[in-house]
Amino acid sequence: MTGYVRASEIAKLPVVTLGGEDVAQVKDIVFDAAHGGVRCFTLSGRGVFSGPLRRELLWSRVHALGPDAVMVRDENALADDDQTARDATASGGGNVIGARVMTEGGTSLGKIVDVIIDSGRKPAVAGYEVEPEGHGRHRVLLPVINPVAISGEMVLVPDVTAEFTAGDLAGFSAAVHGLRTRLEQEA
Repeated sequence: MTGYVRASEIAKLPVVTLGGEDVAQVKDIVFDAAHGGVRCFTLSGRGVFSGPLRRELLWSRVHALGPDAVMVRDENALADDDQTARDATASGGGNVIGARVMTEGGTSLGKIVDVIIDSGRKPAVAGYEVEPEGHGRHRVLLPVINPVAISGEMVLVPDVTAEFTAGDLAGFSAAVHGLRTRLEQEA
């Protein structure tokens, strides 16, 4: 469970037990705004007429995250109530899609269209897919390490962040490493 993945690629994935039972579908990802991590997945039922489930899947109960499914040991991995999701929303764990990314110096880097997640043992928001203003549909991946501030309308990042972008997930690792190194040097 390592590597980078877009949040939009996780949404709608089936949740499958190790025994092969299809138990749910990922509806949304609930982020921990204070720590930049993933709290849980909200779930929906499987099928055309299935609606949201009043259950959640805590990240700690995910066995594996693959390109085609989220694996859990068994159906007991699903919590009976989505209290964690409600708590996250109440504590500022809102949606950043559509928010603007600005540097501390006031430079607009664009609008967030997706979230990039480091899917390691402790998943965290590693950056954002951003559509720069005035560039049409051209998008870049922007690593975000220790953002200055996050709200539903804006993410404020250090000025140096603008120097480290990638065109795809394959190059994103190098951008993250470069930004991390530069921030450490400046500290």
